[in-house]
Amino acid sequence: MDTIVQQYAAANLRRRPLVVETPGFVCGFDPDTTSPFLNYATPLPGADPTADDVWALVAAFRERGLTPRLEFAPEAAPAVAPALYAAGFTIEQTNEYLLCVPDTFTPPAGGPAVEVPVTDEDYLAIDGALSEAFSGEFAASASGAARLRRLQEGGGAVRFVRAPDGTCAGAATCAAEAVGTAELAGVGTRMAHRGRGVAAAVTAAVAGAMFAQGTPSVWLEYSGDGSRRVYERIGFRPAGTRLYVHLLG
Repeated sequence: MDTIVQQYAAANLRRRPLVVETPGFVCGFDPDTTSPFLNYATPLPGADPTADDVWALVAAFRERGLTPRLEFAPEAAPAVAPALYAAGFTIEQTNEYLLCVPDTFTPPAGGPAVEVPVTDEDYLAIDGALSEAFSGEFAASASGAARLRRLQEGGGAVRFVRAPDGTCAGAATCAAEAVGTAELAGVGTRMAHRGRGVAAAVTAAVAGAMFAQGTPSVWLEYSGDGSRRVYERIGFRPAGTRLYVHLLG
C-alpha cells in the first residue's frame, strides 16, 4: 500500500495551482498562502536522489521564500530519507496511516446530521471551524473557503455538521481519487462540540461519499489513540507510515 499512497501523494500535489518538478520530487505550491501544510513536496516512488537533486528541491522552496518541507511514505522510497537527513532535514513527525475499503466500512448508527456545503457562508464556516479545531495552524480565510469549494466541486468530498447557531460544529474533507485511492483529511471538531459523535459522523459521510463515487480505498492519518479508535470503528485499519520532514535555516 505504501507505493500506492506515495503515487497518490505525487498525483495530488500535481493538482496544486503551482507545480514544480525537480529530479525525483514533486513540489505543490499554493500562491495564496505561505502555510507549510499547503506548500510541500513529495518524492516519486523509488526515488534515489543525489545531493544535487536534494539541493535543487531546496532551491524550489527558497526562491519562493518557503520552508523546504516534505510528506511521504518512506517505505515507498527508502533512499530518500537518508539523503534528506544528510542535507540537514529534520523530522517533524512520523504518523501511522489507516486504510478503509468498502468491505470494512461500517458507518455509525445515529449521530448528528451531516450536510454537504452549498453556500459561500457554509464554506467560510467550515474553514473557520477547522482553523479553530487545529488550534490556528492555519488562519481562516476566503481563499481557504474557496479551496474547500474547489475540492468539493472537483471530485472530492466536504461534509460538515451544522452547529445550533447555524455555523459549523465540525467537518472532514477528502481530495479526489487518484491511482485507486484518496486521502481523507481535515477531520476537525470545534472544542465546544467535541464528544458528541461529530468526528465519526463527518468521517463516515466523507468516506461513504467517496465509495459511492467508486473510489476503491480511502486512507487517513490520526493524531492520537482517541481518534484512532473513532476511525477503527468506522472500518479503518493500519496500513503503513508517513514521514514529515523540513529544513530550517
